[in-house]
Formats: sequence, C-alpha cells, structure tokens
Amino acid sequence: MPEDIAVYVGENGETASPYDKGKIVVYRNTRGGWSVLREKDFILDKSLGIKELRKKVAEALEFLNGCRVFVGLSIAGLPYYELEKAGFSVWEFEGKPLEFLDYVLAEEEERYEQNKNRGKNNVVLAPVETSNGYYRISIKEIQENGTGITSKQVLLPFLRKGGFDSLEIICTHVPPWLQAELMGGGYSGEIEKIGHKEVRIILSRSCRQSVGK
Repeated sequence: MPEDIAVYVGENGETASPYDKGKIVVYRNTRGGWSVLREKDFILDKSLGIKELRKKVAEALEFLNGCRVFVGLSIAGLPYYELEKAGFSVWEFEGKPLEFLDYVLAEEEERYEQNKNRGKNNVVLAPVETSNGYYRISIKEIQENGTGITSKQVLLPFLRKGGFDSLEIICTHVPPWLQAELMGGGYSGEIEKIGHKEVRIILSRSCRQSVGK
C-alpha cells in the first residue's frame, strides 16, 4: 500500500501540468498529518524531442523511487504513459495538495483492500486503450453474472484518475451512479441502445477535476 504521494506543484502552490514550471513534491502521511519528504524542481520543455523527454521523465522516476502515486493538474501523453508503465497510480486534481491528499490516500487504501480481498478466480477488469487517450471496456459480464465486483468498483477509480479523452462502455444498462455523474455535469455522454440488453456509452470529460470528490 502506498505510503507517499507525489504531486506536481506550480509556482502558485497548486497543481500544475509537468509542461509548466514547477516542482515534484513527495508528501508522506505521518501521525495523521502530511509533511514534505523531498522535492525537485522540474519542467518538461515542449520543444524537446521524444528521446529527450523520455530522459527527463526517467530522471523524475528515479527521484520518485519508492513512491507509486502521482497527482497533477493535467497529465497526458508521454508523461502519463511512462508513469503508467512504471506502475504508478495517476490522478488529476486542481488545487493545493493539502486539499486532496487525504482523499487520494483513502481511495488508494480502499483499492488496495479490494484487490487484496479478491479471490484468485476473480478477473480484475480495466479499460483498454484503443488509441491515444481513447479507451474501451465491457461491463456486461459483471452486470449479468453477479461476480461480486460492481460497475462502480471497476469504473470509478479509472474516472477519478483522469488522463483520458474518451471512454466507450458496453453494458446491459446505464449504472444509476454513472447516470447521476452525467446529470451532475462532470462528464458528457452519448448513450445508444445497440442490441438486446446492450447499451453503448461514450463518455467524455467536460471538466478537469476527478469525479466522486
């Protein structure tokens, strides 16, 4: 279970994109409070080529050694890919770290417990990237067969992390909690009935902040 959380912080003390001037700050929760463990000035120059960008990200990963949760304002493209490949849980939040660190830690702990308690025969579902920023998943099986995993457990962590442009969901029906998220305006969605007990939802982000906050 993660003990530390890294946040990319801009010059104004709030989350920023790695392409903006700022620093990586690693926070640790001790005795119910957060303290800065270490920090590093950092920026990804958009004029750099892919090779140079990968080198810069590799330097950041070396600095983050031992930390597996990363939060920024907007994390997409190469930084997102490299963090995911390195096994990071990537989140997008707007604001000052102390406003959301407790929330992120609680969600990571819950996910850790869920994964630990799943039986060996349970399949852990996750959206699959079909092209850059575009993902697809079918949740029909868990809606039809009562696998013990809910659509919310599968989809909500992915939505909260952000880092995607569009998510196609194939389901038997629109989950009520997801319908509420759509009505709340955090996401825009196209819903289409494509067959008997088969619905397609195309979900797009309409704001930067993660859902469920």
